[in-house]
Amino acid sequence: MDQLLFVIAGHAVTLAELVAGGAALAFLLLVAVLVAVARQARARTVEADEQAERAEELEARLIELARIQSETAGRVQSMGELLAHRQSELARAVAERLDASSYRMGESLARANEATHENLMKLNERLAMVDQARASLGELSGQVMSLRETLANKQARGAFGEGRLQAIISDALPRETFAFQHTLASGRRADCAVFLPGDGRPLLIDSKFPLEAITAFRESPSAEARRQAETRLKQDVGKHIADIAERYLVVGETQDVALMFVPSESVYAELHEHFDEVIQRAFRARVILVSPSLLMLAVQVVQAIARDARMREQADRIRAECGALVEDVKRLRERVGNLARHFGQASEDVAQALTSADKIARRGGRIAQMEFSEPPEGEAADPSGLRGAAE
Repeated sequence: MDQLLFVIAGHAVTLAELVAGGAALAFLLLVAVLVAVARQARARTVEADEQAERAEELEARLIELARIQSETAGRVQSMGELLAHRQSELARAVAERLDASSYRMGESLARANEATHENLMKLNERLAMVDQARASLGELSGQVMSLRETLANKQARGAFGEGRLQAIISDALPRETFAFQHTLASGRRADCAVFLPGDGRPLLIDSKFPLEAITAFRESPSAEARRQAETRLKQDVGKHIADIAERYLVVGETQDVALMFVPSESVYAELHEHFDEVIQRAFRARVILVSPSLLMLAVQVVQAIARDARMREQADRIRAECGALVEDVKRLRERVGNLARHFGQASEDVAQALTSADKIARRGGRIAQMEFSEPPEGEAADPSGLRGAAE
């Protein structure tokens, strides 16, 4: 055992040392193996514990996941049911809206159809009125042309003026206050005579229509032609004024003024606008030019004068009626006074009767209470105590 095997760093290694060293080395290896196995066992235990924990955690997670899945499935089912319900409600609402829209659209289309039909009917009526107006316009144009042709004739113009004069006078005045074609003592005839109340002298009116001269004045193509037409118009109207002043202003038989009736407002306006000299000449000659509107105003003045005259005529009768009315009022006053006196007497009698009734009531009370010692205040002493009964 002490056999030398080798020398290491000056140390001789024997067999026994070598065996002891191998044994120690083996022991150390065994210890290391055991330590490693223990460590592996602990690691496996820890790993097993960790795996168990992981398994438990995984199981818990799986359970939670299953619970969540079941809850999600329930929610999905309820959501599906809710969506189905909402979808059915939406479908019903859409159907109702569509029905209502269809109904309103149908009504709107019906109303629009009726309105269109009415508008077409109105349009047809208006077109018919337009046709009538066009026909009437054609007739009016024909009448205007006929009137123009008629007024081109001097006699026809005179008849037109007299017709307008007669229409204005006869529509406004009573029949007894005017006369057409009135004949004067000289044998001359005026177109119209208006009789004023309380005056036997008539107001004479003569119709004149200087259409040719005024038309020539209006349609003058040049200044020279216009001056000639103006001269002609002055001469024609001046001649009419002179004729009226000479024929229809008779002292003591007619009024101090006469009227020259111009049956056209435009002609009258033209005369007043451009021929003031002619108007002034007419005023000086006591001839008043009047248009249809001014003649109507003059007629209204005559109506007012006639009413005033009638009122003056009835003034005496009104005065008599007022006197009779005053007498009736006086009689009424006397009768009311008599009635008031009767009422006063009746009230006095009623007051006396009430006084007697009060006395009787008081005396009856005393009799009922057997009180006869003292008479009531205001009454004389009565031994019998029954004097008030006689009253």
